[in-house]
Amino acid sequence: MSSANQANRNEGLTLRQAALIAGFSYLLMPVTFAEFYVFPKLLVPGNIEQTAQNIAAHGRLFFVAILCHFITLTLDVIIAWALYALLAPVNRSLSLLTAWFRLVYTAVALSGLLNLVTVFRLLHTPDYLTLFGAQQLHAQVKLLLSSFRYDFSMGLVIFGIHLALLGYLIFKSSYIPRILGILLSLLGIGWIIYCLSPYLYPTAPLGFIPLAGFGELLFPLWLVIRGWKIPEPPAQY
Repeated sequence: MSSANQANRNEGLTLRQAALIAGFSYLLMPVTFAEFYVFPKLLVPGNIEQTAQNIAAHGRLFFVAILCHFITLTLDVIIAWALYALLAPVNRSLSLLTAWFRLVYTAVALSGLLNLVTVFRLLHTPDYLTLFGAQQLHAQVKLLLSSFRYDFSMGLVIFGIHLALLGYLIFKSSYIPRILGILLSLLGIGWIIYCLSPYLYPTAPLGFIPLAGFGELLFPLWLVIRGWKIPEPPAQY
């Protein structure tokens, strides 16, 4: 390889570096703490009054949940960058498009997360209770919590497209197991179907899809365990 090509290669990530960055970023995401510990503890389905009281009484814990989501979305940006570098040798333009879909999902999810920030402000600023009254304040909180979930759900449709494209790129690569590509593509299609179900087929029994989503963790585990063995391409890509 010429010295010029070697210099160009050194400007970016190696495939091994990209694999490890993406894998560890996946596994360091703290969103599960928010979704499986904090929210079940504070949010009471069908009882917005108790939910508002819980958030008001445990504001620090609620803010930690917001912070967990924010850190996760920040890691999503890093993952989009690393996966682009990892899969550019397969198809640079499609890898770029795949990264953009993840970035758009991140932007939509971040917009939805701002609803939780507003909930925090409403319930920890005494003036709002005086201005709105308890009933209207609780209605505002309920609307914002619902908006967070709906915005996040629509973002997952975009994320599903990202996963489907990611799976295709992995399937076409020669350095990541094809079975992971098939799994990710199926999961991506599953997320699209699941998140559109309230609008198109609300009675369809699709509750198993979020559980199947944990299969996505096989990919970062492979990246962390085996990513350091990915061979580098022989020429600049």
